[in-house]
Amino acid sequence: MLNQFVAARAGPGPALAAHRARAHMGAMKDMPLSEAVLPPLPRDYPGVNWVGLRTLYVREVRRFFKVGMQTLAAPVVTALLYMLVFVVAVGGGREVHGVAYGTFVAPGLIMMQILSNAFANSSSSLLQAKFNGLMGDFITPPLSPLEHLLGFGGGAATRGLFVGAMSLLAVLPFARLPLEQVWAVAYFGLGAALIMGFLGIMAGLWSEKFDHMAAVTNFVIMPMTFLSGTFYLVEKLPEPFRTFSKFNPIFYLIDGFRYGFIGRAEGSLAVGATMTGGLVLALGFVCFRMFQTGYKIKT
Repeated sequence: MLNQFVAARAGPGPALAAHRARAHMGAMKDMPLSEAVLPPLPRDYPGVNWVGLRTLYVREVRRFFKVGMQTLAAPVVTALLYMLVFVVAVGGGREVHGVAYGTFVAPGLIMMQILSNAFANSSSSLLQAKFNGLMGDFITPPLSPLEHLLGFGGGAATRGLFVGAMSLLAVLPFARLPLEQVWAVAYFGLGAALIMGFLGIMAGLWSEKFDHMAAVTNFVIMPMTFLSGTFYLVEKLPEPFRTFSKFNPIFYLIDGFRYGFIGRAEGSLAVGATMTGGLVLALGFVCFRMFQTGYKIKT
């Protein structure tokens, strides 16, 4: 009895312990795959991830609405100041293209607000995300490059068109604006918003600091805008600025947009319409490839 008590207190012998270990390892080895603990698989979205796309678009829209005094009210005040300077102080009773100077200038001012605000929305969103270390919030969710393009581009176009509509309402008391061709207003307005939204994406992904963004704005966007016939007829410019304006895509955007209001164009509408559609497709493809390759996103 004493020997059995001592054996029980000593526990199982080496042989029994080894047998139990082999049985345990065999059970682990033979465990079905369905019972194994595996990391969760990424969610599979056949087609378009509408939930993610809508979330990204709403984020971009709410972002500029939260600072409405800066993104919405300030551009309208700027447009009114331009109207005050160029129409009241400079224009007087002048006529351009057979219409009052204020009627000629107003569509150009509205288009300027569309262009600048669409560019600012997408470029600032991406650049600020870089500085705040939030780029992972864009690449972690199951969003494809096309969905990133539509989300950022759609948000930028929404801001540009919204500010343009507000600027239109603001300048109406100072300029009579007939609406001759609705299709031209819609086509060139939407095309301009998408073009500058895509350019903003490219600039935001390329820029590594705010100086880079300021360089693009001051040395590319602003000269092209002010040499586009916003406040004057391009044919009145001296050379080489007159020739340069004929190759300036913003000239055709403003000219086509103005044609929708007053029914007269300075350049070729066919060239402007073709160029607008081509730029939307070309710049959209470049942005798509930048998102697809992770250009300055994953580094």
